[in-house]
Amino acid sequence: MATATFDTLAFSEELRAAGVPEVQAKAHAKALSAIANEKLVSQEYLDTRLKELEYRLTLRLGGMMAASVAVVAALVKL
Repeated sequence: MATATFDTLAFSEELRAAGVPEVQAKAHAKALSAIANEKLVSQEYLDTRLKELEYRLTLRLGGMMAASVAVVAALVKL
């Protein structure tokens, strides 16, 4: 799974600009980066996954429609 990118340096600098001590800013950036890399995914991954699911759904729907037509055709013959 491709993870989203997280700019730890920019985050750390933003915290430092807000008055957070450097050691704490780096610790916060490191912790948030670990969470982001574990839980977040990239837009490309989502797009790929959605296309795969769309393909599977299309195949499943096509199969159900073919089965329905076959059942109706069999019932008409009776």
